[in-house]
Amino acid sequence: MSARLAACAALCALVAGCATTARCPAHPLADAAGALASQSASRAGVQTLRAEARVDQRGAEGRVRGTVLMFLERPDRVRFDAMTQLGPAAVLTSDGARFALTDLRDERYLEGEACPANIERLLGIRMSGAEVARLLMGDTPRLHAVGAPTMACKRGRYRVTLRDAAGFRQVIELTAAPTDAGSAGSAGGEGGEGGVGSMGSMGSDGRLARSTLYGPDGSRLWTVEFRDYRAVPLGEGAAAATVQMPFVVHFVDEAHDVDTLVRFRKITLGVVVPEGAFEQSPRPGLVPEHVACEPSPGR
Repeated sequence: MSARLAACAALCALVAGCATTARCPAHPLADAAGALASQSASRAGVQTLRAEARVDQRGAEGRVRGTVLMFLERPDRVRFDAMTQLGPAAVLTSDGARFALTDLRDERYLEGEACPANIERLLGIRMSGAEVARLLMGDTPRLHAVGAPTMACKRGRYRVTLRDAAGFRQVIELTAAPTDAGSAGSAGGEGGEGGVGSMGSMGSDGRLARSTLYGPDGSRLWTVEFRDYRAVPLGEGAAAATVQMPFVVHFVDEAHDVDTLVRFRKITLGVVVPEGAFEQSPRPGLVPEHVACEPSPGR
């Protein structure tokens, strides 16, 4: 009897899963540029962020896990404190121009330009400070596209494709909102029944789900996924507006064979960042070491 019940439960779970599979609207949106503009507008109010996260990184040096405290300020200021039970083990800061890393485990102090090769030294995300800030705030770096972007809806996601002059291609996936335009009575519809919708209400429901960059040869350079969205106040007080923030950001750098999973425990938006938070000086006994920027494949 128990085996039969277990089989029944498994079948019910399967049926439920099939029933809730994401689907595209009957009249999907067609305005790719508008979809991207709407997604960007949903991030416009996120200018500063303080957070605590568990970071799980796999790379050439093995697997590293730990708690990281973050301060981010648009457009390009970042601070990451890798914590232990006794305090910080490493602190990385960048004010947008200069980078510094205090590594108390190896007793080293590194400094140099705020380039992707240096910014990646703690989280393993080889991007500029501005791009890392965008990722962790629920946004994505974008190619400087040549020509108009294209968009199609598949399996409940709008897939917007950008191409640049060098042959790189980026696919940005946004979740399809159930109230997207084109249905009867919705604003901005073109045509009526059977027509193709325009932007409609995607700004409030279309969330960034995934962004992938491909090289000119078609190889995948990196992918970032955004999951577990939750409403976070943009300031203090009961009347503060909220914004949907991803509490899971998963970045896979295939060009450098690095996998970084960020699981946020707490996110606070609209914070006043302490003065000097994005700068640091060598601690007593640590001799500054200048580190040069390494070239990165890709853009």
